[in-house]
Amino acid sequence: MKKLKVGIIGCGRISRFHGMPAAAQSNVELRAVCDLIPERAKQMAKLFGAPKTYKDYKEMIRKEKLDVVHICLPHYLHAPVAIDAMQMGCDVLTEKPMAISMEQAEEMVKTAKKTKRKLGVIFQNRYNAGSQLVKQCLESGRLGAIKAAKCNVTWYRPNEYYTESDWKGTWDKEGGGAIIDQAIHTLDLMCWFLGYGIKEIDCSMANRAHQGVIEVEDSAEGLITFKNGVHASFWAMNYYSHDAQVEIELACENGIATIRAEEGTVKLNDGREFCAKPNPNEVFNYGGGPSYWGASHFKEITDFYQCLAAGKQPPITGEEILSTAHKMVMAVYESGRNGKVVKF
Repeated sequence: MKKLKVGIIGCGRISRFHGMPAAAQSNVELRAVCDLIPERAKQMAKLFGAPKTYKDYKEMIRKEKLDVVHICLPHYLHAPVAIDAMQMGCDVLTEKPMAISMEQAEEMVKTAKKTKRKLGVIFQNRYNAGSQLVKQCLESGRLGAIKAAKCNVTWYRPNEYYTESDWKGTWDKEGGGAIIDQAIHTLDLMCWFLGYGIKEIDCSMANRAHQGVIEVEDSAEGLITFKNGVHASFWAMNYYSHDAQVEIELACENGIATIRAEEGTVKLNDGREFCAKPNPNEVFNYGGGPSYWGASHFKEITDFYQCLAAGKQPPITGEEILSTAHKMVMAVYESGRNGKVVKF
């Protein structure tokens, strides 16, 4: 089996959720990591077993003759770095969000097509046990049609989360706050269950608990109306006492489907009940980091490399995310910032 020469760009908090799964793949040779802070790069290189570190990602790609890069950078750098990497001959797997504007994301997809490179985006919560159960029950017809949906994300981000960063809490670098950083996965799951046939979005946003600290929203609520008439409501904020379990509920013709964190429950009107929890045998050691992230990063990254080996597109492509999750999040911000309903 051909070994793919792989590099990690960015060695912050999220990088271990890419570097460790990548290093575990049978068709990967993790050659190097890159970060502007040498000590951080050395720490992650040691953890991943990568022999070299760089400060310049272009130099890393060129000297190591890389086949694939993972982008674990601040949001505003995802698009330019991905475009550079694809133009230099690399397939790319980037963290969410794929970009902070529609124009950036469109350029990423155009570049992937032009260079014939693969572009994947991390939306690992689609791989959660609960997500898979609910999706299967919907696709099989067991739940019937969805009548309404709602989701809540009530987390906590102290002022220090922003003041200790040079990009968090800014429009030009983070691209938003509670929606694009904390709630994006939950909103994606809810709309993924509904099939992403969105008609319009109406959103209200505010900065209620981080005034003078951030430019962006720390709370948002709104209504997503789908072309089939279904209403899906959402509420996100990051000034709760702790990171409470995210919640999604789908009211369906034949029952209720609920997601809480990674777990899923389907209760049918005829009394049958189905539950899915993370398999305790499906664990992966990321070398530290938040304990609640489970094995889903590993699952998506494994799928990504299996698809590369087979010459297929990855399971979650940039092109798909551009027309679904990214378009949805950008519309939420357009509505919230302008105070108007955004029609699709």
